[in-house]
Amino acid sequence: MAETNWGEIYKELGAKPIINAIGSVTMLGGSTPAPEVKEAMAQADISYIPLMELEEKAGQVIADMASVEAAYITSGAGSALTLATAALMAGDDDDKIQQLPDTTGMKNEILIQTRQRYWYDRCLELAGAKLVEFGSEEETTREDLENAIGPNTVAVHYYAVEQDIDPNALPLEDTIEIAHAKGVKVTVDAAGQIYPLENFGKYVRMGADFQCIAAKYMGASQSSGLALGTSEMIRNIGYQSFVGYEGRRIRGVGRPQKVDRQEMVGVVAAVRRWFTMNHEERLADVETQSQNMLAPLQGIPGLNAVMLDNIIGHQPFGVEIEVDESVAGMSAQDIVDKLKAGDPPLWTRVRDGESNIVLHGFGLSEGQDKIVGARIAELFGR
Repeated sequence: MAETNWGEIYKELGAKPIINAIGSVTMLGGSTPAPEVKEAMAQADISYIPLMELEEKAGQVIADMASVEAAYITSGAGSALTLATAALMAGDDDDKIQQLPDTTGMKNEILIQTRQRYWYDRCLELAGAKLVEFGSEEETTREDLENAIGPNTVAVHYYAVEQDIDPNALPLEDTIEIAHAKGVKVTVDAAGQIYPLENFGKYVRMGADFQCIAAKYMGASQSSGLALGTSEMIRNIGYQSFVGYEGRRIRGVGRPQKVDRQEMVGVVAAVRRWFTMNHEERLADVETQSQNMLAPLQGIPGLNAVMLDNIIGHQPFGVEIEVDESVAGMSAQDIVDKLKAGDPPLWTRVRDGESNIVLHGFGLSEGQDKIVGARIAELFGR
């Protein structure tokens, strides 16, 4: 390991640290704050400040950088989705804010394309909203959305993945046009859509009322995120937040989703760093990491290891390993299990419904990229 005390703080607790070759996943800790972010958080630790004011000022700085009307720092992108849902249903009505998650008397249906159901849409339901699907498994048409909007529709939700655009889903442009024509707002989950830089806030600038971003992808703490949107939308999100709960003494659903002052300042530092850093240099470093993982895997019978060259989003490049079990003598899942059983455990994964392994360098410490490739090669006697 690059550091002699690697993982010692966990070992002292009786827990086992791992090498993370999966990437910025929540279950492994999400992110390592960048040095600039750690320094900003340390400076914020020195003094206290009213958090209502800090949210307002920090949000405006971020909104200006992203060229959107308003922004709000949340406890992760998932929190932003939950707060946005509550804000859509209750608006600025204090009685309704305190009534949630009981939605009696409120519009509470959020439309989502059947083709866009995903793991994190659960966050939209936590404030009491009901998800209603439209379209089919095969495609979504304009007519599907037009026919789905009803008297209880409060918003249409869109899942944005720039690096894998679904040609059979209804595009966001059409979604916004149809929804707004009927007085319905549009929300977008764009948690990882932060590069190229024009993607940062892109969906709000296109006309969506809200989008979320996970700040961990920019080198902020895992438990921080962003809500971007119209001034009205962000103001109503603030009413639902833990800051609104305590500062206004109005009991919104967001009370459990705290963000500390250090994290807020850290998010500002992370966004500023992201907008000013040399991304060509960043991408070159990630490409080198990927090449270091890839090199030991070349020529191993039964393994087809190739470089992923996508630079869109938060995890550019990487290594994809296709496994021919009949030749390699083990399946992709066997490889994952053997690596996890090693010392130290090396975590990779095979996603549900897939048979390949994808390695990312986002969660690797210095020098661990070479360890990852070597450990996999060792399984095959290389």
